[in-house]
Amino acid sequence: MIQNNWNDLYSGWGWILWFGILFLLISSAGNWGYSYRVHRKYIALPGKNAIDILNERYARGEIKREEYGQIKLDLSKE
Repeated sequence: MIQNNWNDLYSGWGWILWFGILFLLISSAGNWGYSYRVHRKYIALPGKNAIDILNERYARGEIKREEYGQIKLDLSKE
């Protein structure tokens, strides 16, 4: 006689085990998704460097030509 133990997993408190496993899988997937989104913004993206910012300030008229030349010279030395 072959015994069917499948029903034993759902009798009594056995269903808590399955809900626990399901909860862990869902929470792990949620944690991975949250961590992925949060840390994604810290990946180095191409941005502005000092020369780009200097050019924008000069174009907006915030600095004069002499100051622009001096700052550009200072930046090129670094």
